[in-house]
Amino acid sequence: MRWVIKVGSAVISNPEGGLNRSSIERVAAQVAKLQQNGNEVILVSSGAISAGVGRLGWQERPSDLRMKQSAAAVGQLALMEAYEEVFTRENITPAQILLTREDLLDRQRYLNIRNTLMNLLSLQTIPIINENDSVSTDEIQFGDNDNLSAIVAIKVEADRLVLLSDVPGLYESIESKKVIPVVDRITPELEKMALKEIGSKLSVGGMSAKIQAAKMATSAGVETWISSGESTDILERIHQSDPSAGTRFLSRKEKFASRHAWIAFGRTTRGILVVDDGATRALVEGRKSLLPKGIASIKGNFSMGDTVILKSKKGVEIGRGLVNYNATEVKKIKGHHSKEIGSLLGRAAADEVIHRDNLVLL
Repeated sequence: MRWVIKVGSAVISNPEGGLNRSSIERVAAQVAKLQQNGNEVILVSSGAISAGVGRLGWQERPSDLRMKQSAAAVGQLALMEAYEEVFTRENITPAQILLTREDLLDRQRYLNIRNTLMNLLSLQTIPIINENDSVSTDEIQFGDNDNLSAIVAIKVEADRLVLLSDVPGLYESIESKKVIPVVDRITPELEKMALKEIGSKLSVGGMSAKIQAAKMATSAGVETWISSGESTDILERIHQSDPSAGTRFLSRKEKFASRHAWIAFGRTTRGILVVDDGATRALVEGRKSLLPKGIASIKGNFSMGDTVILKSKKGVEIGRGLVNYNATEVKKIKGHHSKEIGSLLGRAAADEVIHRDNLVLL
């Protein structure tokens, strides 16, 4: 079984900043046991910025991008030193990969990263992935490692994604603190509820980001868990599908092909196309291409070849796809028949706004 395990800053960091070595040892020992029992494991670890905060003697995580980049540059070394020390004691060789969103925008680079990860797994190493915070900018950053871990899980066709946090799972309500054991479908109501749950000062994503990561991964066929990283046997309990181990998000049965996974989740979405009821049925039931006639409205400023989100008039996300036209052109041709595109734009062009081969239904 192939696992992607994301470890949040709140799990392996001290509240005042700096790394909690005993927590890192606790997580690493469980990861090592999984691998020694025949599983493949990729670790996505936060903690570089908080490690830098501790080493630099700051009192809290900075909000300024340049200061975060500096803290990450200082802290990444400390983070990898800590992991190398504990994995070496387990006779396991760790490997480091730093990524930015920009690394996944290009299809060839996306495939190169996947090939590197698969080769590292074949060498029985533990790849440790983190966002390259020291060079990331607002435009190219993932935003949080929950998002990154979901993309990695989809990329390597993982069987399971585990998001280890400082909470035991998704609560039914903040007041009850009762964990929801199983979620078979992530609804808009569930997403709204997650917005009310917040993390620690050292955490970036919070529960909302974890729900979005689970939504992304499960739609691509990857079972996802949100669990507490403070337990000494949490990964074994998840391996046994223990219902008390956290919140388990069930996945769709089929996995996306690699190219479809890249279209849906490997690229930043640049806009939204709202389609009418007829187009919704054609896309979902007929697996058709998106024609301009079915577009009701658009949002965003995208270019030809960008990834956009498709939504129904009720606001439900239908899928994602690569557009054949830019935003200005789509505004001109929306609601028109394909045969009118040439006269509207003054040039010969494709009949479809999104061809079905470049469309992924979610």
